[in-house]
Amino acid sequence: MTATPKDKDNSPPGAGQKTDTQAVSGSYQELHKPSSEFNSREEYLEHELQIMQPKRWRPNLPFRDYRFEFEDTIPAMAATIGKVVMVAAIAATFAGPLGLGESFILENVRYELLIVSVFILLFSGFILPTANLAGTHGPLIPLIPIVVAAGGHPMAFGLLIGAFGLILAISKGGSLMARLTSKGVCGGLLLYLGFIGTISQVKKLFAWAEAIDMTHIAFIVILATILLYALLEHFQKRWLAVPLSCFLGGGAAFALGAPFEFHTAPGLPHMDPMYWWGESTGWMLGLPTVESFIVVLPFAILAVAMWSPDFLGHQVFQKISYPQRTEKVQMNIDDTMMSASARQTFGSLLGGANFASSWGTYIVPAAIAKRPIPAGAILTALFCIIAGIWGYPMDLAIWQPVLCVALIVGVFIPLLEAGMEMTREGKTTQSAAIVVFASSLVNPAFGWSLTMLLDNLGLIGCKERSSELSHMSRWIIPLIMFVLLTSVMAMVGMLPGIPALMSDFQH
Repeated sequence: MTATPKDKDNSPPGAGQKTDTQAVSGSYQELHKPSSEFNSREEYLEHELQIMQPKRWRPNLPFRDYRFEFEDTIPAMAATIGKVVMVAAIAATFAGPLGLGESFILENVRYELLIVSVFILLFSGFILPTANLAGTHGPLIPLIPIVVAAGGHPMAFGLLIGAFGLILAISKGGSLMARLTSKGVCGGLLLYLGFIGTISQVKKLFAWAEAIDMTHIAFIVILATILLYALLEHFQKRWLAVPLSCFLGGGAAFALGAPFEFHTAPGLPHMDPMYWWGESTGWMLGLPTVESFIVVLPFAILAVAMWSPDFLGHQVFQKISYPQRTEKVQMNIDDTMMSASARQTFGSLLGGANFASSWGTYIVPAAIAKRPIPAGAILTALFCIIAGIWGYPMDLAIWQPVLCVALIVGVFIPLLEAGMEMTREGKTTQSAAIVVFASSLVNPAFGWSLTMLLDNLGLIGCKERSSELSHMSRWIIPLIMFVLLTSVMAMVGMLPGIPALMSDFQH
């Protein structure tokens, strides 16, 4: 029986986008035109994406290779808010079990803001413009208490993540996993992440409102945000969602009587790595031993294995949002892994608490705004430096009415929209449903690896796509990935109802 056109829609992520790869003749400077020559702002921004010619491992300079636009400030603002929040969450998760106070958390967040700004400028803004910014590995946060309880050392953990990530980047394993993931699997992953993230932020906002005995504030803020987002969609100004929602959420909450005050004064953190890795200063742990590396080994493997679905979701969102003939400026998964690995290695050596991954709170708003990576990356670095030294913006960024609505409209709702777009045709819904089901059982890494195996075997999804794959792509690589991930999760006790196979991780 011949395949219907819908059967063929279950192609790899990004395949639904037109792939007109017509060569661009002339340099960016020669092809650039002022925005006044275009019928709309969107046409100008799309033309900018199409004429850019990023150079890997060579200098990419502002105004010669790309320009700054007002739209670049939006993802930069969202990224800075996300960075403050995520690094604070990781530092706080470490601080509790280790007996470290709030002063440690605040100072390490400031330190990380300065560290990350250097790597943003060096990689995404200058020599590797196809690499998304190296952000924070949020899914690792629930595992940190287990790592600490097992005697894990944060420097050992970070260095192993950096080493494994570098191996994956050099071997191009990340892009291989992306090619083996169908639209259905990726779309389902985006739906799951978007839905879970939205629900979690709504719950956090209501929990905050209940704690101050003003539950009605959460309802009003979320309702107002929904109406604002709908209006921005109607007028095709969705890229303004983050700043306007933050202003609306924070302003409405404050006007309704929610308490808020600035208390983080300007200043600089300790810049000496030996302070952070001292016996009685910083982490108060000293330098790691060989045993420290052995303890965190399975967690480091799991962390890097979870990069692929995370990076893939960000890349696909960019492909859906960008126009045709923009392949050169789209996020490269292997370049991003290279950048994240380098940032992780040096950040851990210097004493930072961050664990790196692709920066979702940057790339999603940037894709919506139809902006390339490097210009917004430079602004993000500048905003991170300002927030880290000034101090006061950190208070505003982590205030729940601002934080929650920023993450909802800037990251999670767009992920939901992208997931629905990818699963609206053909047999993609079969694979998407299984991803959501399996992710709910354990976590997104488990759901992605299991569904990729089932999908590539042809048990679900488009059987025509499965029949065209080689044996290596069809079952060998997906099976190895699934067995590796599941084994590591079993070792550290992440499979529900099954005790940790290694006694060191019993908790």
